[in-house]
Amino acid sequence: MSGGVFGASEGERQGVARGRREVSGEWGEFHVSGLRAQRLAARRAERRRAARRHAMVAAASVVAAVGTVTGMVTALDGDRGSDEARPQATRSPTLRLHPVPPTPVLPSPSRTSASPTPTESSQEPSAPPTPDEPEDGEGPVDDPATRLYRHSGSQVLDWVRANPDDPRSAVIESRIADHPAAVWFTDPTPATVTAQVRAVASGGAEQGRVPVVVAYAIPDRDCGGASQGGAASLDAYDDWIDAFAAGLGSDEVIVILEPDAIAQSDCLSAGARADRFASLARAGRVLKSANPEARVYHDAGHSGWNTADKQAALLREAGAASAASSDGVFSNVSNFNRTDAEVAYVRRVLDDLGGPADLGAVIDTSRNGNGAPVDGEWCDPVGRALGRAPTLNTGEDRVDAYLWVKLPGESDGCRGDAGAFSPQYAYELALR
Repeated sequence: MSGGVFGASEGERQGVARGRREVSGEWGEFHVSGLRAQRLAARRAERRRAARRHAMVAAASVVAAVGTVTGMVTALDGDRGSDEARPQATRSPTLRLHPVPPTPVLPSPSRTSASPTPTESSQEPSAPPTPDEPEDGEGPVDDPATRLYRHSGSQVLDWVRANPDDPRSAVIESRIADHPAAVWFTDPTPATVTAQVRAVASGGAEQGRVPVVVAYAIPDRDCGGASQGGAASLDAYDDWIDAFAAGLGSDEVIVILEPDAIAQSDCLSAGARADRFASLARAGRVLKSANPEARVYHDAGHSGWNTADKQAALLREAGAASAASSDGVFSNVSNFNRTDAEVAYVRRVLDDLGGPADLGAVIDTSRNGNGAPVDGEWCDPVGRALGRAPTLNTGEDRVDAYLWVKLPGESDGCRGDAGAFSPQYAYELALR
């Protein structure tokens, strides 16, 4: 499986034992000639917008201020009816070693390694690409090659719409807001989650794109730390997963199943850990049974946390080696480790895990452009940069996708209130 299984031709898909549905082109019913015309018009429009942005970018390059930041896109129903539920922005967890004090409403970051290697962090920041010249072949979000879905409800999009004249807006829009990112679901209420998930899944299906959704409601989440919360019990969690799965629809969707739930399970007793892993294995089966097109990935932590063999053993207990409950693993969620380190790590995990040969991995590249800080700082560290743009075409064997699971610009809690979007932090990430 080279560069992942998404976006493969039908002939290639016939060799994959998942019986995936036929996809007639990236844009469904549109003919190639129509697609070319559409893309040409989009590129011309983007060039016109870019010409207007360059002046703003030049002015924006001198902007400097202490910002507020972070978060996770989570689904909240609010005052709307369940049929109109739109996921809204809140903070996404950041992997760390020590928790920050809990905030009143929003769950706080998850854990990370305290000792990234200097070689992972010493590279000088590269000059940012202009909107018309993406680096490393990373096209804008409207490039059909990405096939990933950008949901319309996020803090960064809300900020861009509300601040068109801000000198930082053009940079933040073109380098962050225009890219697809994951949508997080953290409210453990079964009665509301179905409609919330359906709003995202159906939005992706309407555009012929693949949404990324994060299930984050496991009991004893974050081992009772700053991101504590989740369902009241594993029985309640099983009910929540059933409701979550009911919203997935029948089209392609990527499910990131419970960040940290496996890598950070050492706080549990042996019995409690076994019960959690059984519930996670069940969750994978339920999700894949509800939508055979869903690809479910399990928590592999990251390259600076557990060793590959230890993590693989834990994953095996949680059902990640079974095709009935898993399509592979995810790593580096909300973290900063370099992509090459994560690629090497997930391959070792998959080798040790065993299971079907087509199990793959997805990697969070949202903020890893400069690697992890040498001093191990996890909370809104300075000098970080955007990583590779989200794509389903990685060119790497057994790596199905690079994703932005953590939305850049949403704070870990040190550049302002936890859960707030900081345009200054987003701007700094985008410029490096």
